[in-house]
Amino acid sequence: MAYTIALVSLFLNMLLGLLITLTFLIIGITVHEFSHALVADRLGDPTPRFSGRLTLNPLSHLDPLGSIMLVIAGFGWGKPVPIDTYNFSHPRRDENLVAIAGPLSNLLIFSVLGLLNLALPQFGPLWFTGARLNLFLAFFNLLPLPALDGSHILLNLLPPESSFALKNTLNQYGFIILLLLFLLPFGSSNLISLLITPPSNFLLSLFF
Repeated sequence: MAYTIALVSLFLNMLLGLLITLTFLIIGITVHEFSHALVADRLGDPTPRFSGRLTLNPLSHLDPLGSIMLVIAGFGWGKPVPIDTYNFSHPRRDENLVAIAGPLSNLLIFSVLGLLNLALPQFGPLWFTGARLNLFLAFFNLLPLPALDGSHILLNLLPPESSFALKNTLNQYGFIILLLLFLLPFGSSNLISLLITPPSNFLLSLFF
């Protein structure tokens, strides 16, 4: 009987942990994509508004496959926010502002959760889960690979000729590079973890 109760308790704890993780991931992805849409709208591009992306409704931002991966793997992604750079006064600068808005929003969520941990440390594990996930979203999206915000930032910082050449290369091999970063083992983890863990651990140490 005691063994059965222990198993049920373990299952419920695992289920609760999964629900907490999924909740924070959905919040992080939703705010991330909404921030892209909001900044683009403020900079003069109505495309996100006309596409129904200027909202905090998660259903408008979650990608179907990315949502399935949220449940299966605890990691997912949202639908890219459509923008039209021709509507910007300064296309390269403004596209960078739109791109950086997503990761910055996740860093803002991390900061709020860090302050909550200082104010309400009895809920430390809850705040820590959300903080760590939002740091992952922020730093992962800053990687300079296609479909990630970092690629837009890098390409717009380079001279146009270099940007065009690098964009073609990234479009051709970027997804393969991203898969290798996830799949190739490095120690007990992978190369993605090697890139993201050090800055994440530093910021986490400030609050946790």
